[in-house]
This record gives sequence, C-alpha cells and structure tokens, in this order.
Amino acid sequence: MPEPKPAAGDWPNIDDYAIIGDCRTAALVDKRGGVEWMCLPAISSPSVFGAMLDRDAGGVFFVRPVAVERVKRDYMPGTNILTTTFHTAGGGCMRLTDCMPLVPDPQRHLQLEPTRELLRKAEGLEGRVEMEVLYQPRAAYGRVAARLKKRGGLGWAFQHGAHLYNLLSDVALEPSDARDRLTARFTLEAGQVRWFSFTYANEIGVVTSLGRAAEKRIAQTARWWREWSVRCRYDGPHETLVKRSMLTLKLMTYAPSGALIGAPTCSLPETIGGKRNWDYRYCWPRDATLTLRALIKMGYDGEARSFIAWLLHSTRLTRPNLLPVYDIYGRKVPSEKTLGHLSGFRDSAPVRIGNGARDQLQLDIYGGVILAVADFLQGGGELAKQEWSLILGFADVICEHWREPDNGIWEMRGGRKHHTYSKVMCWVGLDCLVRLCEQDGLDLDVGPYRRERDAIRADVEEHGWNEDVQSYVGVYDSDIADASLLLMGRLGYHDPNHPRITGTLRYIEERLSANGFLRRYRSGVDHDPSEEGAFAMCSFWHVDLLALRGEVDAAARLFDHLLGATNDVGLMAEEVDPRTGRQLGNFPQAFTHIGLITAAMELARAEREKAGEYEHQEREEEETA
Repeated sequence: MPEPKPAAGDWPNIDDYAIIGDCRTAALVDKRGGVEWMCLPAISSPSVFGAMLDRDAGGVFFVRPVAVERVKRDYMPGTNILTTTFHTAGGGCMRLTDCMPLVPDPQRHLQLEPTRELLRKAEGLEGRVEMEVLYQPRAAYGRVAARLKKRGGLGWAFQHGAHLYNLLSDVALEPSDARDRLTARFTLEAGQVRWFSFTYANEIGVVTSLGRAAEKRIAQTARWWREWSVRCRYDGPHETLVKRSMLTLKLMTYAPSGALIGAPTCSLPETIGGKRNWDYRYCWPRDATLTLRALIKMGYDGEARSFIAWLLHSTRLTRPNLLPVYDIYGRKVPSEKTLGHLSGFRDSAPVRIGNGARDQLQLDIYGGVILAVADFLQGGGELAKQEWSLILGFADVICEHWREPDNGIWEMRGGRKHHTYSKVMCWVGLDCLVRLCEQDGLDLDVGPYRRERDAIRADVEEHGWNEDVQSYVGVYDSDIADASLLLMGRLGYHDPNHPRITGTLRYIEERLSANGFLRRYRSGVDHDPSEEGAFAMCSFWHVDLLALRGEVDAAARLFDHLLGATNDVGLMAEEVDPRTGRQLGNFPQAFTHIGLITAAMELARAEREKAGEYEHQEREEEETA
C-alpha cells in the first residue's frame, strides 16, 4: 500500500485555513485535514508543524479521507472547536473534530494534564471511508527532524532539548525507515471513532487517555468556550460573524499575560510571490484604542482589565517611552531574521521571524494608549496611582517629541517623515488627558498639555491639509491619500460630518478604492514598487465612518460586501486581493476582526437611531393627521 505523503507543491489558499487554540498557542488546519502551522509551547515559539511555509521541510500532521468529493466546515456553536465533514465519491461520510482542550480552572489542580494538547477525533457517519494519516513533526521551524521512539501503549515520543512531543492513537501507525514520520491507512465505518492526541510538555511528559476521557475533554472545552461567548452583548446585523470575531480575538489573547497578538502566523505574503512577509505573532500597543472599545462594549470587562494591565505592565520596562511592538510577555521582540531554509508560502520568500518595527519610532501609539485608558475609565475601570504616573509620562513624551518625524502607523521602512495620522494621535492623547483631568477634578496643571494640544492642531491644519485636493494627506505637505485618516472622524478631532472629513473621505474613496475595498495607500509610497492587497481593516474603517456620518444605507451595503470576503468559517486575513476576493497576509488578523466588530457596532447603533427617527416621524404624522 503506498505511503501517504505531504502534498508537495499543492498549496491551499490562505483562506482555506481555520484556527483552533487554547489561549496559549494555536494551530491552523486546512480544508483537507492537515495541521500545517503550530508553534509550541507558546503562540510565538518556533513551529513544530510548518508546512504552510514549506511543503517538504515544514512538518505536517494530516488525518483525512483518501478520496474527497466535498468538504463542509464549521465551528461547534459558541466555541473554537472545529468540525470538518468529508464526503467521498463512494457515498461515505466522516467528521473530523479538532480541539485544543482547556481545563476549567477549578479542576486544573485536581488532574495531571499535558502542557498543550491537540486532540483529533475521526468519526464515521455514513458508509465506509478509506483514511490516511501522516504525522511528521519538524521542530525549530523545520530545522529538526523527529527521531520517533515507540513507548508501548504510551504512544510515539520525540524529544528536542527539554521539549517533549508525543502522539497517542488507537490507529496502528507505522514509522518510516528514518523514524522521522508516522503513517497509516485504515477504513472508518459508520459509527466508528478513532482518536489522535498530540501533546507537548517541558521536561516531564504527561500522556493523556483516549475514548471517554477524550470525549470529556472536548465537552469541557466546549462548555468553557460557550460560557465565555454567551456573555457577548452584541445585538445587531451579522451577529454570527461578529461573535465569531470575538471568539477569534479571545483565542489570540495569550491568557497568562492578557496580551493580544496581531496574528498567529508569520510570513504569509501580502502578495503571492512578493517580499512583504512579516512576523505578526507579537503585540502592538497601537491596536489598544479599538481593542478596548470592542471589549468594553461587548461586555468583556475582565478581558479589558487584563489587556490594560498587560499594556501598562509591558510599558514599565521602557518607561516613559513606548516600543511599537512587544512580545507576549511585554519584552522587546526578537530582531528580524530570515529563515533561508524555508521556501515560503507558495514560494513567497523570504520567511521572516522577529520584527524590525521594534526599533522604529511611532508617535501615534502614545495617543492610542492614553485613549484606550480613557475608554477603560469611562467604562467603569480604575487606575492605581502608579498607573496614572505612567499615563502622565506618555503625555510628557508627546509634548517633547510630537514635532519629530516618525515611521508612522504603517511602519514605513524608507525613513522617517511627518505623518499626519501620528500628529493627530498625539493631539488625541493630550486632548483625552485634559478632558480626564477636567472631568475627574484631578489636581494637575493641564495648561502645558492644553497648549501643546492646540499647537499640534494648528500644525496639522497647516501642513496635513491639502487645499488643492480638499483632503487631509498621509504625509505633511504632500498629496498622499492614506486610509488611516478615516479614523479622524471617530477620534474626536472633527465631527464626522465636518467638511474636511467629508473631503478626506471622498479623496480616499477616489484614490484608494478597489472593488469596494480600500488600500492603505497607493503602491510606491513605501518605496516598494510591488503591489499589495487591499487592507481589510481600512475597509471596515470606511464602514465605520459612513455609519458615524449617518450614511446608514451605504454603510450597510458596504459592510455586506466586505463580509463576502470572510472564509467559510468567518475568518479574515490582513488583506484581500480586490480582483479575486482571495485573502492575503497573516491569518487570521486580530486588527481586521477588531475592525469588523467596531464597524458592526457602529452600524447597529446607526440603524437603531435611524429606526427611532422613522418612528418619531410616523408619530408626528399620525398626530398631525
């Protein structure tokens, strides 16, 4: 019988993946039952399965029918447990359930569990299904091939340093001659269940049980996720997709610290064959503004508190200065490196880990953090005295440095410039601080902050506004359209219907729109002539601003159009190819899903307001009649 092999050269699309996780790490599973990306022990650790970035060297773990005719995927309602139903040409049908178990806190000390587990359940539904299995772990981003050892009834073990990996299954697995992979062929009958438990531990291994014990772990995990998701307060259009976005954000929040990562992947290209391939497995303070707003309004006050705690804790290490990006523990991220032994997704090299943005200056993040804290306080949160001193330190940095050029929100690598959005966010930070002090009666002389705030505004109006194009522009004294300026109408700098916001909106639509999606800026602005996709989060900012302006019908139509780019399980990457609708970039992208949630909340509010106006108008007409 031929041995199953990785599908060399047979690449899925980025939107063919789905994500599972345990709030500490995550795995990406493709439509064919292949785990093609998983990092251990944490979400930003080196990969042990990485076929997503190299079909041969990356490592893979697939459980799938030999011949597939049709596939349907979904998550168990209210959870991050993935189910994939395969239909075969011969009429057979089976379901693959992928789960990363979560042990409820009250039971965590009552039972011995592995550090991480990927639990896979293959269940026959109809007829007979011929199945194939390939387990080929490759640690350290594919550099280390497994040396698998049989441990009797305890499964197959592989050790790399202090890292212990184990696969336990009730299917007979055969090792290759080099013992670097396991394979199997078996027939799954209707009503039969077969199990695969891949576990990780550090130094001391723990082997799990299959059968009823495995069913219990899935049930416990489903209950945990449902108890979390039922707290979501959203009531508006596309509720299923909005709640899926919330579940995805929770999955990408590193539970021990409260940090929200940008994405669980690295080096998925923004253009197939291009070089815009970055590592997003870290945490960006600039995301704080909209993240906190979404968490608070959706009813997740505990998560908001955890995120603020991580934000303020991590910044203590560099106080009063902020780094553009931190790791999940609040440390400086690793320096950027290229993994030359990996070919990249669809041969889109280079594969990069670490992130060069760590050494940039991004002035907008100071205002973003202060605004996030303001939202937290207005939502009922409280700050300790020491935390207040941190906020004042951030405001002092703004006052001292706002006149300097920076790398901007888009992390430009072609040198520092005076970015309008960065200046606006400096204004926002000082404006928030002044208003907080005035509202709470804090004993603080806000005069210097007020003067610097007003100076920033005057500077933006003189250099950030282009009279010829009737729009704010991305870089001072230029005509560069920049989608980040759509946020000016939300941030309180101007009323959303102010003539200058109207002009900016129309200019961005004219210059950056592509099939209903928005690019962040035009090709070449960042000195890279290669094309990139439309930015999904910018497209959701477009919806948000239209709704804020009262253009409700246009916002609703655009929102529906954008949601057509989500994949079959409601996930979105960083970018979308506006010509094909295919997703591009790291996947799934936290900021994209935050943009979706924020746009949905604003649209729901605007629709309720519009409905109230209609009701009021109808009552007046009835009274007049």
